[in-house]
Amino acid sequence: MKIFITGATGFIGSYVTKALLDRGDSVVAFVRNPGKIPSLMNHPQVQVVEGELTDFDAMRQGLLGCDACIHIALGWGDTPQAMLERDTLPTVALLEAAANAGCKSFVYTSSTAAMGEMRSPMHEALRCIPNDLYGATKSAGESFVLGFRNTPMRRNVIRPGYTFGNPVVSDGVSQPDARFLNMARAILQGQDVSLIQHDGTQFIHAADLAKLYLAVLDGDCQGEVFLGLSSEWVAWKTVAMEMLMHSPSPSKTVLQDLGWGAEPILFLVQKIESTFGLRFTSWPALQDHLEWSLAKAKKEIGHE
Repeated sequence: MKIFITGATGFIGSYVTKALLDRGDSVVAFVRNPGKIPSLMNHPQVQVVEGELTDFDAMRQGLLGCDACIHIALGWGDTPQAMLERDTLPTVALLEAAANAGCKSFVYTSSTAAMGEMRSPMHEALRCIPNDLYGATKSAGESFVLGFRNTPMRRNVIRPGYTFGNPVVSDGVSQPDARFLNMARAILQGQDVSLIQHDGTQFIHAADLAKLYLAVLDGDCQGEVFLGLSSEWVAWKTVAMEMLMHSPSPSKTVLQDLGWGAEPILFLVQKIESTFGLRFTSWPALQDHLEWSLAKAKKEIGHE
């Protein structure tokens, strides 16, 4: 297949791009910076199209001849109007352009943030109650993707949770969230690690998330939403304690009590298992990422 993908040089996008290339697909990578991740962008099965998400003409040209479209890139803004112009509108434009180009499948990257307010348990059928602009934008994107019914193109949504991982290639990138690296820096410098008591999440490794993208792309689902998380909940305190085991540091964890209950609110991930046979855990990939984070932090702060 020939797949058009936005955000191909980002963290999740680079994992999805490599997974597609590894199985023999060709990729049209729509990117802002074509010089980023040369080992992927110079692959013989990759065609690079340079442009911002608002470059609709470049987008339409790049989609010609593609079998499917995977939308991962995020257009950020600090105000509701900026988010509308830089993310929601480009999503709508890409959706229409993909349908007009004859794509058979469109996969939209949302987020668990689209669901907003935490309720027990969290699952795909819950009403979205966003509590910030990012969540509101993702929820809006979902609505347009699922509501665009006057086309035979299959349209589905993936809501990733906290996605982690080492760079997929040597010149690639890790997740933009810096909590792992900040924790590693504090530990290496002998500082205490400040955490919220009972804080945690269902971490998913980027390679596992990429498997979900390929399953949705290859499947026959239409108008479905899939949560992209592992089945196990892991406390940030557990992450810190595991990292401390790999460093002779006097650091300790300091827990701030915000009144959060000890019983976590879980995201139910039975849908991806029943639909695709996919069930993920975060270990041992999480262990490997902790070691990578410590090694990267050591280089940054000059530790031997």
